[in-house]
Amino acid sequence: MKNALLFDFVVNKEEKTITLKKEFAANVALVWDAFTKKELLEQWWAPKPYKAKVKTLDLKEGGTWHYAMVGPGGEMHWSIVKYGKIVPGKMYTGLTAFTDAEGNVGKGAPQSNWEVTFTPKGDDAALVQIKVSYTDVAHLEAMIKMGFKEGITMTINYLAELLPTLK
Repeated sequence: MKNALLFDFVVNKEEKTITLKKEFAANVALVWDAFTKKELLEQWWAPKPYKAKVKTLDLKEGGTWHYAMVGPGGEMHWSIVKYGKIVPGKMYTGLTAFTDAEGNVGKGAPQSNWEVTFTPKGDDAALVQIKVSYTDVAHLEAMIKMGFKEGITMTINYLAELLPTLK
């Protein structure tokens, strides 16, 4: 069944969006928790050899998730998500950006709006769709050049490997 699970990555420059769809072999409640709980995010939210380190996570409308991707040499690459709408177990939106350790957004850094939806696919599967929208096609292209597709694909696959160990 593992090979039959959906994975799709689509760039639409006209709409300035990247849409990722991934089906996981786990129930939607567990997948939601993996995306929204510090102790779970730190186990998978970074492409290897990086590790995620959550500084703060306040999952509420207007709250923030401030974290670093920590490299093997200890270097830290900070980001923030400012949560918008949240429907527990179903979806959330957030404005994402690169920051410093204090959460200050980098000048000229690409920012994007994420809409993450969680759809049950029976008792033992869930579909996650991540739609990333940019205000400027140049920011979308900059993220692609930085390796966004490769990094997010690797990261999402780590979650797929982790979920069976959490059941």
